[in-house]
Amino acid sequence: MSEPISTRNLDRYGNAELPWSRPRDVLAADTPGVDLTFFVGTVRPDGRPHSAGVGAIWVDGDFYFETGASTRKGRNLARDPRCTLTLALRDFDLVVDGEAHLVTDPATVAELARLWAEDWPCVVDESGTALTEPFSAPSAGPPPWHVYRIDASGATALQTVEPGGATRWTF
Repeated sequence: MSEPISTRNLDRYGNAELPWSRPRDVLAADTPGVDLTFFVGTVRPDGRPHSAGVGAIWVDGDFYFETGASTRKGRNLARDPRCTLTLALRDFDLVVDGEAHLVTDPATVAELARLWAEDWPCVVDESGTALTEPFSAPSAGPPPWHVYRIDASGATALQTVEPGGATRWTF
């Protein structure tokens, strides 16, 4: 994600807008022992929302996640790439919206597999474009697991500690 092209303060109580550097710096920090939980929201064929936990990481300013092609989210994204990614960070909650695109570059998939393998012993499969391992989270479906990168169009943060605040960024 690049720097925002616009910022909008959503707070109705007089708090200042949050700078994008707050979530960006928390995501970029090496925070051992911090286990972030991510949820991806997709659009079902009938228009209803679908949300599921995913294994996601932030690398060089982009969010990546993995899922099997046969999962509901995998099938939804194959049809419609629009999605959200939500997570709770220190001091605020973050929702990123945009489009998820399949990563097919073998070098990128290999680097992401190396990073994921620090916490989950995955490897690149024989195609060079997906991940495999004997186990993953049940929501990932059976292997192989495809890697997606979110092209963010916006993000919203809600500060969960005093003094509070809420901000929307457009990218």
